[in-house]
Amino acid sequence: MRLVALRTDELGTRGAPLRAMLVAAWADKHDVFSETDWVSATGGTHLILEDDHGMVVSHASIVDRVLETGGRSFATGYVEAVATAPAFGQQGHASTVMRAVGELLDERYQLGALDTGYLDFYARFGWVPWEGPTMVRTERGVIGTPEEDGAVMVRRTPRTPDLDLTAPISCDWRPGDVW
Repeated sequence: MRLVALRTDELGTRGAPLRAMLVAAWADKHDVFSETDWVSATGGTHLILEDDHGMVVSHASIVDRVLETGGRSFATGYVEAVATAPAFGQQGHASTVMRAVGELLDERYQLGALDTGYLDFYARFGWVPWEGPTMVRTERGVIGTPEEDGAVMVRRTPRTPDLDLTAPISCDWRPGDVW
């Protein structure tokens, strides 16, 4: 196995197999990896674990976002599209990718964030649930996203100042799932 870190514009021929793996991984969870999910996962850095033949085994991407809380803005590495090919599940591959995600977040960002239904998995890597209300900043103002409350997690980095995890937190607007 080898782990590669590539910007979206560097994916080249890896793009199609990566996307196929993500579709298969979501289908294995009885969900759909949509076009909007793909767009949300692009534009940043992809951490791809490949087998010895170049097959995509596991993946996570980190995209640049700005989160605001406590009157401060944070340059945030937002984690998207964490998945493992169904044939390679439950073998620690997503853990390998998430450890690499943590290292990259520590190097480049003030904060890490993600939205998940798998809190226990991410907690093993230092992620903690955001306890306060979640919101999105739009052209019409800040709008609550109560359906995301309890599903947003953050990971402190060496540059993260003290945070009040019970305060409101907002993300920048984007099409599809804002969180």
